[in-house]
Amino acid sequence: MVIELTAKAVEKVKEIIARQDPKPQGLRVAVVGGGCSGFSYQMNFENESNGIDKVYEFDGLKVFVDQASLMYLNGTKIDYLETLEGSGFKFENPNVKTTCGCGSSFSA
Repeated sequence: MVIELTAKAVEKVKEIIARQDPKPQGLRVAVVGGGCSGFSYQMNFENESNGIDKVYEFDGLKVFVDQASLMYLNGTKIDYLETLEGSGFKFENPNVKTTCGCGSSFSA
C-alpha cells in the first residue's frame, strides 16, 4: 500500500467529517509544489474521485490520492498527534531527503 493512516488519524478524520454538512465522501491527500523546500502536503475533504485517483479505504474512510502525488507518498504513514505543543497530522515519509526549518515542506 502506498500510504498508511494510523487508527488515530482515521478516527480524527472521521470525527471531523461527521461535523460537516453536507458530509464529504472522503479525504484527499496530495503533494503540491510550494513551501521553502519545494513540496508540501495537502489534505482536503472530497466528494468523489476524479476517476484516475487511487482510492484507499481505512476502516470505512475513503482516501483519494492523485496520480502525481503517488510517487512522492509511496510508503508514507500519516498519524494524528496530540501533545502539549499542539495537535495535528504528522507525515512520516521515507522519500523525504530534506525538510525546511519549520517542517511544513520537504524535498524528495
